[in-house]
Amino acid sequence: MQVDENLSIAILNCYPRSSRENFDRSDVGHPHDLYADFLRRYVPQAQVDVIFIADDDTALPQGANLKSYDGYIWTGSDLTIYHTDDPRVTRQVELARAIYEAGVPAYGSCWGIQMAAYAAGGEVKKNPKGREWSIARNIRRTEAGKKSLLLKGKPDVYNGFIMHLDEVTSLPAGATLLATNDHTHVQALEVKHANGTFWATQYHPEYNLYEMARLIRARAEALVREGFFETTEAVLAYADMQFRLYENPDSVELRDALNVGDDILDPQIREVELRNWIDYLVLPSLRR
Repeated sequence: MQVDENLSIAILNCYPRSSRENFDRSDVGHPHDLYADFLRRYVPQAQVDVIFIADDDTALPQGANLKSYDGYIWTGSDLTIYHTDDPRVTRQVELARAIYEAGVPAYGSCWGIQMAAYAAGGEVKKNPKGREWSIARNIRRTEAGKKSLLLKGKPDVYNGFIMHLDEVTSLPAGATLLATNDHTHVQALEVKHANGTFWATQYHPEYNLYEMARLIRARAEALVREGFFETTEAVLAYADMQFRLYENPDSVELRDALNVGDDILDPQIREVELRNWIDYLVLPSLRR
């Protein structure tokens, strides 16, 4: 169902400038564009601003200006949140805490779930199981997740796009675990802290096969180095299958080869979390 109310949403791009420039050189889609595309389709009247919060020359919302937005969306990042001597990280943590204090709803994926937990007093570490990449398999809703509005309409077991090395290892007070899988214990989370609520996923509802294939292609050397493929050519062949399935989503052969179903291919399932955030967290907050 389309939502017609006027909204003002800030998308917080959490990548430093050098990484964004590398995205352009590597032909990788920018995550803020993926979120902006969703918002254009679902809340076309919304005002959407993109803020590059890892850059020290970017002025961050503060004080009363924090409430000039009805919601904040956090993208992924290639920074490391527990590097507390990195000002590109610390300024983001401070902003997250200020948003919690302001009581403005937040949503985030990947780095976003780590920020949701860490800024509220949780812990993030490198995942000892290594990189989780392309598709997170067999994500399971917890009992709390089955009742949560974030995951309302999601299957009890589903897959999601993913690419990360770190994970939330300790939940802060006020956090509820909503989904998990065998590789990463915290796959979806609600955090209530100070005056705010932050819904977040380790996986990426904003991605599709085309964008994940571009990212995998750019990560070819790392995927070979970490032992997932023997050659970069094999990585590129895998990415090519994803490109082809994106163009031909009804291909049974490609679906079987990549082991993907409608939870990956159908945006009505894949983007449930994003629609629910708007419907059940942002709009009710706006009406209060």
